[in-house]
This record gives sequence, C-alpha cells and structure tokens, in this order.
Amino acid sequence: MKPEERRELLNQLRAELVKLETQRARGFVEKPGRIREIRRAIARILTIEREERRPSA
Repeated sequence: MKPEERRELLNQLRAELVKLETQRARGFVEKPGRIREIRRAIARILTIEREERRPSA
C-alpha cells in the first residue's frame, strides 16, 4: 500500500472511530467490536509508518 493510500485509510478509520465513540457515549452502538477493530487497524498503520521513517541500522 502506498503512503498516500495509508494516510487516506487512516483518516477514514479515525473518522469512523469518532462516530462510533459518539454512539457509545449516547448508549447505542450497533457493533461494539468494530471499535476495537478500528483501533487495532489504526495502530497497525501507525506502526508501519514509524518503521518506514526509522533509519536502517
């Protein structure tokens, strides 16, 4: 996946996470497990980006 595609996906996931967190605060979430999936996907993308930025030793 290209860095631009990862950035776009990251933005989409963050927007969806905000939406689901808002629903959870109101007391209604259709798929509560989706919050966990999104958080993990965000972490994976950020990990990949950090690894690519890190200088090779």
